[in-house]
Amino acid sequence: MHKIIPMLILTLLLVAFDTDKETYIIEVKGDPHEVRQKIERHHPRLEIVEVYDTIFNGLAIRATKQEQAALNRYPFFKKSYPNLTYKTQEEGNLNQTVPFLLSESIPYTGKGVKVGVIDTGIDYSHPDLQANVKGGYDFVDFDDDPMETLPEEGEPTLHGTHVAGVIAANGRMKGIAPDAELYGYRALGPGGAGTSVQVMAAIERAVKDGMDIINLSLGNEVNGPDWPTSVAVNKATENGVTVVAAAGNAGPLAWTLGSPATATSSIAVGASTPTTTSPFLTDKLERREMKLQQLIGAPSWSFTRDMKLTINKKEAERNILLVERGEKEFGKIASEAQELGASAVVIYNNEKGAFQGSIEGAEIPITIPVVSITKEDGQFLKGKIEEKDTYWIDTIYKKSADLLADFSSRGPVTVNWAIKPDLLAPGTEVTSTIPGGYKTLQGTSMAAPHVAGALALIKEAHPNWGPSKLKAALVSNTDLLASYKPSEQGVGKINVAAAIRADTLIYDHALNFGKIDQKGDKYATVTIENVSKKEKTYTFHQPNLKIGTRFDLPKRFTLPPKEKKTVKINLSVNPIVLDQGIHEGYLTLNDIKLPYLYINQTAAFPKAMGMDLQLLPLSKGKYEYQVYVTEGDATLTIDLYDPDTFRFIHTLVERSVSKAGVITGELKEKEMPKPGTYLANVEVKTNKGDVSHYQTIVEVPLQ
Repeated sequence: MHKIIPMLILTLLLVAFDTDKETYIIEVKGDPHEVRQKIERHHPRLEIVEVYDTIFNGLAIRATKQEQAALNRYPFFKKSYPNLTYKTQEEGNLNQTVPFLLSESIPYTGKGVKVGVIDTGIDYSHPDLQANVKGGYDFVDFDDDPMETLPEEGEPTLHGTHVAGVIAANGRMKGIAPDAELYGYRALGPGGAGTSVQVMAAIERAVKDGMDIINLSLGNEVNGPDWPTSVAVNKATENGVTVVAAAGNAGPLAWTLGSPATATSSIAVGASTPTTTSPFLTDKLERREMKLQQLIGAPSWSFTRDMKLTINKKEAERNILLVERGEKEFGKIASEAQELGASAVVIYNNEKGAFQGSIEGAEIPITIPVVSITKEDGQFLKGKIEEKDTYWIDTIYKKSADLLADFSSRGPVTVNWAIKPDLLAPGTEVTSTIPGGYKTLQGTSMAAPHVAGALALIKEAHPNWGPSKLKAALVSNTDLLASYKPSEQGVGKINVAAAIRADTLIYDHALNFGKIDQKGDKYATVTIENVSKKEKTYTFHQPNLKIGTRFDLPKRFTLPPKEKKTVKINLSVNPIVLDQGIHEGYLTLNDIKLPYLYINQTAAFPKAMGMDLQLLPLSKGKYEYQVYVTEGDATLTIDLYDPDTFRFIHTLVERSVSKAGVITGELKEKEMPKPGTYLANVEVKTNKGDVSHYQTIVEVPLQ
C-alpha cells in the first residue's frame, strides 16, 4: 500500500517506566473519581497518575500486566477505541505565507494568549521557539517534557515543531503571532504513534491548563460528526477553548474531510495556495500542458531546458524517469530512480485524476525532484515515448494565486450534512521550524496553525471574546475564492486584519438545510450581532436559484450598537424538479457571504469508513471490530478476501444496524480466520435496497 500522506498512526500506548510496571490510559464508564476510589481500595499497589473528567471519563494508571488484566474484568472498564490512522496534514514558505496573510500592519502579536499544540511535541530548544514555549505535557512518557521524539528514542518526529513555528516562531523566522505563549502536548510518540484516547487526554489537559486556543493538525478518514475526537473538540469548545483542526489531505473529491475537523464547533481549515509558481510539462507540438504536483519531502522542480523523458530504467541516467503508480511506496520509487542516476522522476496515477504523495520512508536522502501527474497525462507521455525513439519534454512555469490546493479535503460531513471546511489558509510552500533548523512542507497541517496564530491576534485585540465570537469574527470577514463551492472552501480565505476590526459577527453562519425527501419547507436560523459603535442596517440578497427552489429571506432590519438578532431563513424545495445530490451556494447579507447546502433525496456519500480490527487489550482471545456507518436501518456485512488473489476467505460480520454512527462488536478467537493481512469488503445494504461497498486492508493480529 502507498503511504499517500504521512500520517500520525494512533496505536495502543504502553510506556514502560520500569521492567514491571507500565503507564497507560483507559476509558471508564461512570464517574472516574468513583472508579479511582474503587481501584485504590481493591488494588492499593496501583498508581493513579491522572484522572480525566472533562473531555472524557478516564484514568492514567501505572500497573503491572497482571494488575491490568484484573482491571479488565471490572464492569467500569471501557474498551479503548481501536486503532485508526491519524494523518498529519503536512505537504511549503513561511516567509511568503505570513506576509501574504498579514499584508496590512497589525498592532497585535498574540501577547498573553495561550495556544496549545497537540501533536508530536515541540523542540523547545530551537532558538526561534525558546522564548515562547512555556510548558505542556507528554502523554507518551507521562512527564512534563513535551520534546519531539529524538533519534535515540525511535523514529524521530518534527511535525509539532513545524506547526508551532507557524503559530509563534520569534527569531530568525516570525510566526503569525510571535508573542503568543506556546504549550506543547505530546500525544504522539516515535514515528507519530499514539491513540485516540491520548489525543482526548491531551485536549482535556489543555482545557484544564487554561489554553485559549488548541491546534489539531491531525485527522483520520472518518467523515462523521460523532467520532470520539470530534465529540472531544465540541466539549473543549463548551469549556471555553477555541479549537482549530486541519481538514485533511485526501482531496479533491467530496466527503473526504475527516475527524476531528468534522466537529460542529471546530474551525476546520482547508489549504489555499498563496502566490506560487507551478511547473508544467509541455509538449509544444501537441499544445498540451501537464501540471506537476511536487511530492512531500522532495526537492522542487527547477528545470529550465528540454529534458529527455524515458520509461526505460536503463536510460534513466541524466534523464527524467516516467513511472506508473503501483504497489511500491513512493519513497522507494524515488530512491531507485536516484540510484539509477535519474535527474528527476515523474509518477503518473493508476486511477483517474491527480494525487498527492510523500517520499517519506525513502531509503536514502532524496536530492532529485519527485512529482506526480494524472493518469491521463501519464498515458499521453508514455504513448509519445513508445511512439518515438527519443522524446524530449519542456518545462514552463505559471504564476497562480488564491487557489484551493488539490490535496485539501472537501466536505460536506455525512450524517448531519454540515458544511465543512469552515475556511481556508495558506497550506503550500510553508517553511517553518524543525529540530535543528527549518523545512518546507505543505498540507492542511500547515494551514491550520496559520488560523491558530490569527486567532491569537484577534484574542489579544478582543480579550473578552470566547470561542463563538472568535469563530464568528473569522468566518464573517473572509475573501471568497471564485469558482469554488461551500463544501470545498467554506467561506474562503481568512482575512486577519478584517477579522480584528470586525463590526458584524455572524453566528451559525453555515446554513445547513439537511436532507430533503419530499416537497415542503425547511428552515435554518442565523444570528447577527452589531459589535460596532454605530447603528447598522442589514439586507439579505437572493442568490441565483434553479427552478424548484425558493428562499424566503428576512426583510431589511436595523441593529443598534452591541445588539444581536436571530432570524429564520426558509427554503422551499420541490425534489422532483431538481437533480438528486448536493445543492449548495451562497446567500449574501450586506457584503458577507453565508454558505448554504441541502441534499436532495440522496447523494453519493460514503456509507461506511474507518474499518478496523484489533486484539482487545488486556484480554485473552477476544477481538473487536469497528466501522463507522453513515446510514441506519441497514445490514452490515464484512467479508475478508486474500489481498493478492481476491479469493473469498471468511465472513467476519453480518448484523443489522439501527442508526448511523460508530459500530463496534466483539469476536472470539474461533470466529476469526488465521492471523495475517486481508482485504476487507464492507457492505452496507439499506432497507430501501441501496447497496454500497468500501474496501480496506486489515490485519488479524497474533495472540
